[in-house]
Amino acid sequence: MFDNACMLAWAILLGACAAEAQDAKQIVTQAVRTELAANAADHSLWIYYDVDRKPGSSVRQWVAETRTGELRRVLDNNGHALDQADQQNAMNGFIRDPGAQAKQRRADRHDDAQATRMLSLLPEAFLWTKTGDQNGKTTLHFRPDPDFTPPTWESRVFCAMEGDMTVDDAQHRIMSLNGRLIHDVKFGYGLFGELKVGGTFDVERRPTGQNEWQITQTHVHIDGYALVFKSISEEEDEEKSRFEQLPENISFAAAEQRLLQQR
Repeated sequence: MFDNACMLAWAILLGACAAEAQDAKQIVTQAVRTELAANAADHSLWIYYDVDRKPGSSVRQWVAETRTGELRRVLDNNGHALDQADQQNAMNGFIRDPGAQAKQRRADRHDDAQATRMLSLLPEAFLWTKTGDQNGKTTLHFRPDPDFTPPTWESRVFCAMEGDMTVDDAQHRIMSLNGRLIHDVKFGYGLFGELKVGGTFDVERRPTGQNEWQITQTHVHIDGYALVFKSISEEEDEEKSRFEQLPENISFAAAEQRLLQQR
């Protein structure tokens, strides 16, 4: 009778753990679906203040989004402040350069596609556990699912991470995602790149409108190199703030005027 009671207790415990894991995965799946749908539907344009630091490069700038591309008013480049004439010359040079605009759009499409692929992997690539639920947000811990096979080289880096994600309960939006590389990642036995264990990333997102969310902070610190990536930065700290929505049909000329009004 005692053995039966123990077996029953274990069955209840295992069932509870399985239900909790399923509940956690459902939260992640719903958040991912919400993000993908929101990204597809969101055509809003914004102006914001941006500070981006990479090894050998530090930029303070205002950025205005248009349908044609992003126009940037660089205030400071590597500690060198630009006067207004230089700022305007740089913006006008971009406006007159269709090739630079096309290159920017290609890079943006690549980054958007990469982000969509990574986002879609979240429910299946990791094992999820709910670790907190308070103040209208849920925190979940993730670790790689040993039964999942990353489909691409870039996803191998993503799937070598363990960390935490916070979800806004009301809107089912991802508020933060942070992780740490738990083992080395080699590409082509190290010939095409190697990223070291212990590297970290942290992404923070906040609402800027009724249904619009924006990345406000990105911190990536990964030791190594990866020739297989075209736009990933292994060392970067970027902060975006002071978001204001722009008209849907804003032109480069109007965007430049808005940028020059910012202080």
